[in-house]
Amino acid sequence: MTYPSLEHCLVDLEKNGQLIRVKEEVDPYLELAAIHLRIHEAGGPALLFENVKGSRFRAASNIFGTLDRSKFIFRDTLAQVQQLIELKNNPLKAIKHPLKNLNTGLAALKALPLKNPFSKPVLFNQIKIEDIPQVQHWPMDGGAFVTLPQVYTEDIDKPGIMNANLGMYRIQLSGNDYVMNKELGLHYQLHRGIGVHQSKTNKKGLPLKVSIFVGGPPAHSVAAVMPLPEGISEATFAGVLGNRRFRYCYVDGYCISTDADFVITGEVYPNENKPEGPFGDHLGYYSLKHPFPLMKVHKVFAKKNAIWPFTVVGRPPQEDTSFGQLIHEIAGNALQQEIPGLKEVHAVDAAGVHPLLLAIGSERYTPYSIQKQPAEILTIANHILGTGQLSLAKFLFITAGDEKLSTHNIPSYLQYILQRIDLKRDVHFYTNTTIDTLDYSGTGLNSGSKVVLAAFGAIIRVLQTDIPDCLKGLQQFENPQLVLPGIIALQTKKFTDYAEAEKEIEILTGQLKNNSSELQSTPLLIICDDATFISAALNNFLWATFTRCNPSHDIYGLDSFTTNKHWGCNGPLVFDARIKPHHAPVLEKDALVEKRIDRLFEKGGSLYGII
Repeated sequence: MTYPSLEHCLVDLEKNGQLIRVKEEVDPYLELAAIHLRIHEAGGPALLFENVKGSRFRAASNIFGTLDRSKFIFRDTLAQVQQLIELKNNPLKAIKHPLKNLNTGLAALKALPLKNPFSKPVLFNQIKIEDIPQVQHWPMDGGAFVTLPQVYTEDIDKPGIMNANLGMYRIQLSGNDYVMNKELGLHYQLHRGIGVHQSKTNKKGLPLKVSIFVGGPPAHSVAAVMPLPEGISEATFAGVLGNRRFRYCYVDGYCISTDADFVITGEVYPNENKPEGPFGDHLGYYSLKHPFPLMKVHKVFAKKNAIWPFTVVGRPPQEDTSFGQLIHEIAGNALQQEIPGLKEVHAVDAAGVHPLLLAIGSERYTPYSIQKQPAEILTIANHILGTGQLSLAKFLFITAGDEKLSTHNIPSYLQYILQRIDLKRDVHFYTNTTIDTLDYSGTGLNSGSKVVLAAFGAIIRVLQTDIPDCLKGLQQFENPQLVLPGIIALQTKKFTDYAEAEKEIEILTGQLKNNSSELQSTPLLIICDDATFISAALNNFLWATFTRCNPSHDIYGLDSFTTNKHWGCNGPLVFDARIKPHHAPVLEKDALVEKRIDRLFEKGGSLYGII
């Protein structure tokens, strides 16, 4: 199916029972987002809001809300894109089977962008930022944000669309110190192509020209989040995925996606920043206010009857979860081709994606050795942590062996690791390094630590499936709860500071020092604020534990030691997963807004009976 516009896609979804129109007036301040969240949590349809308070434009959300809907949107091109990627990884396949791959070659012709098309619908209206639906998603957000932008920049040394970068970086439209209609906040993180472009213009003392496309064919949004190799234009990928060449022109020196619903153009000058945020983000917390590049608005365009697409990010799973699933569907085993010996890697969505990676590799270095211990998987771990956005991970669990093992069966995977991990040998820290910009568990913005837990070999313990007696009746540590086999949560008082935390761990160690044999089957203890919450669901454990820990500061071990700068322990590992004073606030819904939107779900409302 070829969609020349966003509206064509939405009409198609509606015809196939996958979209509902909301006719009531809805406030873009919190209400749009609250409705989206309620529908998405129920696995509901895409939404088209026909009456947005304060704006003449319609808005749409939950377009990519499920993997099945995303695959439906790209049902006619997904297989060809997958085949193209496979051919790139295995070019001999095209030579061996030229006729079988003929259609794929023809599809690749769509990759060439089309300059100056006859029709340029996005140039129909010149508008102002204030005309756009001012969607504020969470109560403590700093203002209205664009959450599905396609941010376009060019390489000043190699201008033109074939060397351009199209990325999805959030844009703050209003609030803080931004002058309405004249200034925007441009937030981008580590390992983003736009950073390379801005670095080059900064060195020349020149502004970076930025074009923000919103809407247009759905393939454009997917292209903006696709992790393509540096130097490959996302516009080419958008053409193949959408079965329609990316159409563009230039206005005042700015690239314009002529099929977009909206285009915002402007410039970012060297060393001109303003505070951006807070913003409710995909780890389930607010990202706080920090200086980020200031974009000075040049012109804003909108097509006739334009539709403003948005999504809401928060504690996973959210709509960006299905984006990740779709990327995995498209990319297939491309990462395995890049990293020798890697069989599988899973960025765990429930833990906020970047904080936690689970991987399976190979162990082929010394097949003749009687003793089995991590070797090749340590090399693979270093490669993973040096690859693109995977390098932002904090926790990497890695193993090798059982062909039936899958990183997507998380309880079984963790059981496999914990049965084999030698806590004296297999815990490897990386300190004073980079972590995700949105992760506030570290020592500062972008700063924190990592840990690799690598396990390989024979089973060395049977995992505990009930609460050991020695964990009952402890002083200061209460409510022991079994999370998973070998993992027990202990509740204690609120975290105050790291000096006090060290004392608390000493108290725990003192109470357990004579129980090492009883704890052999419990390799991991989680210290937390609410053990009942942690143990109630797998996703609770994954989210609270791995978003609230900075490995170098929050991992302890009973009877720990350091030998030749290698850290290990004889007793269980202890993760301090309490909320710390420097952490960002947890996202919470507004009760009054939740009550207000009930009207749409009651009898006579547009969403009655949908969930």
